[in-house]
Amino acid sequence: MSKLVIVGTVAFDAIETPFGKTDKILGGAATYIGLAASKFGVEAAIVSVVGGDFPKEDIEMLKENGINIDGLEIIEEGKTFFWSGRYRNDMNTRDTLITDLNVLADFNPRVPEAYKDAEVVMLGNLHPLVQMSVLNQMKNPKLVILDTMNFWMENTLDDLLKIISRVDIVTINDEEARQLSGEYSLVKAAQKIMQMGPSHVVIKKGEHGALLFEEKDVFFAPAMPLREVFDPTGAGDAFAGGFTGYLVRTGNYSFENMKNAVISGSALASFCVEKFGPERLINLSEKEMRQRMYQFKSLTQFDIKLT
Repeated sequence: MSKLVIVGTVAFDAIETPFGKTDKILGGAATYIGLAASKFGVEAAIVSVVGGDFPKEDIEMLKENGINIDGLEIIEEGKTFFWSGRYRNDMNTRDTLITDLNVLADFNPRVPEAYKDAEVVMLGNLHPLVQMSVLNQMKNPKLVILDTMNFWMENTLDDLLKIISRVDIVTINDEEARQLSGEYSLVKAAQKIMQMGPSHVVIKKGEHGALLFEEKDVFFAPAMPLREVFDPTGAGDAFAGGFTGYLVRTGNYSFENMKNAVISGSALASFCVEKFGPERLINLSEKEMRQRMYQFKSLTQFDIKLT
């Protein structure tokens, strides 16, 4: 099976939603991506940094989930990246209350030697120069996936465009796709982004599903209707992890197989929002995953009767 390298944050989050609030809990893009991808039994390594305040039990949990942590740097005298946010009643809008970069401010990523030949690279949401540094350490990956956000578009656009030109797939939400492309139509937005270099674009629309674009083809997957959404914080990263994990597991990077990967990502995201933080992903069983995938199948398949 192919190896996967994931770069992103391993962090502390403090979250407040209409359903409750948490103190510091485990968070970070690489955490969610890694846990979601691990559900497909892939050989994945996280490249990230934490401080001496990061709990040993969380490191053990990552290892128990089959995630290689040789690329997780621990700066004993430093503090782990911390983010605090509050979600409004619609759960789609959030306000950032605190962002403490801490050890992330001077992060110099180091890919473990045993993973430099990995076939797939998932560049989680981070400074584009950090993403570039990881990509430059890789030998010859067959598939590079990048996730980004509006903050980098507003503050480091030139660097972002350079890394986008070197990747195969961009995953991005609808608001960010419009901002990056300058187009309101998501079809036009995806076309503009593909002109920047990627062959595929995935546009995440939260509770309204996800769109996958190739040159002339489009695929849409709905989101799973849920009774309650407790915490959407890591949903986009769980989607990216499920999407990537499925592709690595199958070793098939065709558009047809990416459709399956989009459904897989949507399934992982739907679990993620059911609890605060990554708790649901940590305790997710294979049986539950299979049942959710069948639910998605029943959501999207029917025989239309033409009259």
